[in-house]
Amino acid sequence: MKAMGCLVAVLLVIGVVGLALMGSYNNLVGLAQAVDAQWAQVENAYQRRADLIPNLVATVSGAANFEKSTLEAVTQARASVGQVKVNPGDAASLAEFEKAQTGLSSALSRLLVVSEQYPDLKASANFRDLQVQLEGTENRISVERGRFNEKAQTYNTAILQMPARLFAGLFGMKEKPYFKAVAGSEKAPSVNFNFGPSPAPAPTK
Repeated sequence: MKAMGCLVAVLLVIGVVGLALMGSYNNLVGLAQAVDAQWAQVENAYQRRADLIPNLVATVSGAANFEKSTLEAVTQARASVGQVKVNPGDAASLAEFEKAQTGLSSALSRLLVVSEQYPDLKASANFRDLQVQLEGTENRISVERGRFNEKAQTYNTAILQMPARLFAGLFGMKEKPYFKAVAGSEKAPSVNFNFGPSPAPAPTK
């Protein structure tokens, strides 16, 4: 009877520990899924910007004598972004993705700055609308990246705490990398233009 009682006690302990581990594991799975879901939102924001670019290029290319090299740079940068395959759980993959996106941001910034030299283009309703949409998209990207880092922090904190730390590695659960922007990429492309009348030309002598 004593042996039976000890066996029952051991089984109860094992059961309690098993339930605790199961609960901890399920919690980590939920947190990991939240990180992945938030990454999808980051990608959606970036995709929105990519979808705006063809219309922007088409609108700008209609301006007489607009620099062809500037348009080509934007088109090539957009194509490079589409070639990057991202695993949000891999720091190197995330860094490559942000590097490509930074290149696209830089190309867009150059295009918009050059556009300042074309008063007729700046006065176009289509161009102004695209600028507003780009500005809103940059804000969305910033917000979604911040939320991604928040989700990753919550997951990383949970995975490093006991008892999850004891078994997480056995199930292939690793820390999620944070979204670290390339230096300078925190500056979104400038889309704030002065749509007032163009300065009068200098008088000829």
